[in-house]
Amino acid sequence: RTAHRMGIRTVAVYSEADRAAMHTAICDEAIAIGPPAPAESYLRIDGLIEAAKTAGADAIHPGYGFLSERPEFVEACQTAGLVFVGPSAAAMRALGDKSRAKTLAVRAGVPVVPGLFEDGATRDDLRAAADRIGYPALLKARAGGGGRGMRIVRAAEEFDAAFETATDEALKAFGDGAMMIERLIERPRHIEVQLLADGYGTVAALFERECSVQRRHQKLIEEAPSPWFAQHPDRWPALRDAAISLAREAGYVGAGTCEFILDPASGEFYFLEVNARLQVEHPVTEAVTGLDLVAWQLRIAAGERLELPAALLDGDRSALKGWAVEARIVAEDPAQGFLPSAGRLSVWAEPRHPGIRVDSGFRAGDEVSRFYDSLLAKAIASGDGRDEALDRLRAALLDFPVLGVPTNAAFLIDALDHPDYRGGAVDTGWVDRTLADWSPPERPEFLADLLPFAGAESVAGSPSKAPSAWDATDGFRNAAASTS
Repeated sequence: RTAHRMGIRTVAVYSEADRAAMHTAICDEAIAIGPPAPAESYLRIDGLIEAAKTAGADAIHPGYGFLSERPEFVEACQTAGLVFVGPSAAAMRALGDKSRAKTLAVRAGVPVVPGLFEDGATRDDLRAAADRIGYPALLKARAGGGGRGMRIVRAAEEFDAAFETATDEALKAFGDGAMMIERLIERPRHIEVQLLADGYGTVAALFERECSVQRRHQKLIEEAPSPWFAQHPDRWPALRDAAISLAREAGYVGAGTCEFILDPASGEFYFLEVNARLQVEHPVTEAVTGLDLVAWQLRIAAGERLELPAALLDGDRSALKGWAVEARIVAEDPAQGFLPSAGRLSVWAEPRHPGIRVDSGFRAGDEVSRFYDSLLAKAIASGDGRDEALDRLRAALLDFPVLGVPTNAAFLIDALDHPDYRGGAVDTGWVDRTLADWSPPERPEFLADLLPFAGAESVAGSPSKAPSAWDATDGFRNAAASTS
């Protein structure tokens, strides 16, 4: 959509499973690239390069996932004479490996959690490091993310079992069992800084996002600015400078995100990783800065200079425009332990409220495939302040009927309603501790009669606490799928 506004023609690629997907309809051209399995389509570098050549494309935007952080894809684009909309392969390599990235951070003067990150560290090396830095410690896979290949070690006698489990998980998930270890920060907050950098040395830190509301290490709700930094604005300059220093040290160009963990007890922050791409949650930053980050990706890739208002370039918090919160609506069945769900969307009606933006790739009648990520949509709410943004987001989720597959929307509403979240008192383990016993709401009996007419295998529910959507007297609205 941004490309169209800029007058740039677009070409979509699609697998057989995505033949009728929305992105194929909104682009100017669409090219088939293979079977549903990602390894045979979206992860085939040669197939993507061939599609770009066939279409006469000048550049490739990698999106969020698949090959977006693969340096070999960047190099293949360059070899084929195509512009890769993103950082260089060298920067991606330097930042893609967690251990190398931490070494780079140390060189840039960015705080890191004490630990052992060196290449080739053996089990004995890691055990000795854990004894030195003290327990509890955190074993982490050097490759990948999403919580896989990660284990907490609370005592020396737990080390060997945790190492075996983490290594095996990392091998299966990433094909690489290399590990590192660091001191565990209890109940940290997850804070990330949006970066934009051009090819002429200008780097802007476009404020922070709070991503602490996570379930099993997967982000659910993100917001900008962070409630913690809104209360402690004096800590922002140090965070801003750390993110910019790391980007400069890596020679980073394009849009990227520098992630940190924050110890709220001490106020200290520590480098976590860099995502060398645009993040799923970038719309909240767009809302509070007034920038189109995708447009700036394209402009920087075309060789333009990053020219922004001085307050944004300086990270002056007076440039923030209100508050924004995003919720990820995913096809998961809460009644089955949040397992990914698939099926046809018989009903899909996005809310059209003031201050609400919905980013999605689905329409009524579309199939939710088992082959790809279960993210259906992102609902983004903006307001003059946090309370207004949260109220708008809650109302939008209640007015977002989805039939055909279960979703997590009722869970999101209950998380938004919780007094801890409303008060900004959350950390990365908050959801798993506080909402561990959450269960989807009961479906009203009268809905059983409606299912044949909706053609749905499941219907939307409501938050488990009052006020409930089912108590509304102004017409039926559903929020999230329950069990069929």
